[in-house]
Amino acid sequence: MLILTSDKFIDNLRIMKPQIDKEILSAVSRSAEDTGMKCYAVGGFVRDFLLGIKSQDIDFVIEGDSIEFAEKTAELLGRKKVVKYPRFKTAKIVFRKQSVEFVSARSEKYKPGSRKPSVANSTIYEDLLRRDFTVNALAIPIVKGEFGEVIDYFDGLSDLKKKILRTPLDPDITYSDDPLRMLRCIRFASVLGFRIDRSSFEALSRNADKIRMISAERISDEFFKMISSSSPVKAVYLMYKCGLLDHIFPEITALKGIEEINGVRHKDGFIHTLKVLYNISGTTDKKELRTAALMHDIGKPSTKYFRKGQGWTFHAHDEKGSEMFKAIAKRLKWSNELTDYVVKIIRLHHRPISLAQEEVTDSGVRRLLFEGGDAVEDLMLLCRADITTANKNKLKKYLENFDDLTTKLQEVEEKDRLRNFKPPVTGDDIMKALNENAGPKIGRIKNKIVEAILNGDIENDRVSAEELMYSLIREEKSENE
Repeated sequence: MLILTSDKFIDNLRIMKPQIDKEILSAVSRSAEDTGMKCYAVGGFVRDFLLGIKSQDIDFVIEGDSIEFAEKTAELLGRKKVVKYPRFKTAKIVFRKQSVEFVSARSEKYKPGSRKPSVANSTIYEDLLRRDFTVNALAIPIVKGEFGEVIDYFDGLSDLKKKILRTPLDPDITYSDDPLRMLRCIRFASVLGFRIDRSSFEALSRNADKIRMISAERISDEFFKMISSSSPVKAVYLMYKCGLLDHIFPEITALKGIEEINGVRHKDGFIHTLKVLYNISGTTDKKELRTAALMHDIGKPSTKYFRKGQGWTFHAHDEKGSEMFKAIAKRLKWSNELTDYVVKIIRLHHRPISLAQEEVTDSGVRRLLFEGGDAVEDLMLLCRADITTANKNKLKKYLENFDDLTTKLQEVEEKDRLRNFKPPVTGDDIMKALNENAGPKIGRIKNKIVEAILNGDIENDRVSAEELMYSLIREEKSENE
């Protein structure tokens, strides 16, 4: 156990106050006295407290029966509801929006290839020993209504000071026991700005393939925390360097590399993607849009083609990429809402670029508003982030073009009200006018009305749409006579 020294960093810990409700601390302390069980604040709460980061959740380890301890604490706090997980010897209560979790000190032993450990009651030392990183293996005992001195068996305070991620056990054992810890390592490095210990990083590379043992839900939870962090590029790059990315998103690692034919090269798609992710992260913390930035060019490797006299082309990579993303989302069990949003962004991400390079027409802008809907602003943010040229003149020109397109979008939207618009006449209206049931003819007429509105041939109102509808019905009838 660490004995606190006069080191300035350690001295600062003495004057810090943990972000914890006094009533919770008092009740936990009283429960320890009444039950005779020892109680320790542990894990991320202790780490964040020492780093000066506010933590909403509090974890306590109990040397004894955690469920009995939680029930006693809840009683003292006047809380009736205790969420219990007897199988895991865990219980949770919520008090004033703070989640307080109690778990019995335990040791775990995993059989090779198994995700189900054998669990036994143990001491605080054995409990901390099984944790992922030394900075998360710190504990503070609750003594007479106060926090005691930091317990540090594995030099975690020194690692916290140096901002190093290191495992208490041999890293190969730590990562084999629970491969999700590899992603947690990457996340902590990106979120906290820590450096991964060399032996720990080498173990990541050796064990990367074991991530396949982890459920899609757990992987996704870590991924979205990384992509939402202040350093998502660092997280993705570290995953690439240790091999994790190839097991989770091989579609992204496939972007790496440069090919050259007849002296003509294309840019490295992976490096470009990291630049785009960096750019977009400076303008939004929206995880869905950052995910779209990471995935926007995944269709390029399979659509890459060298055309003599023209160079490298990636025709229809946006359509290909959107289809590939559907497969990724299904594999990782992402929500339909997120999937539909990212698919739309990927499918349309080249449209504003093409429009900005040409003379911007009302028709092109109408179609972009119609198809982009509520995602238009996000789409424009991604397109600006997609400009990664180092040529200052080109950069200036591209940005000016996007400024003009943005102005045009606002003008047309105000005039034509095409954002998420629905045709003024519906399929039911057309069926009623024709006195026919649904069929190809109904779809043809409806599509022609939509096209006419988008082309600016008629106004986006019911009167104009009905006039065209009846005209198209007459044409249909005359063609069939």
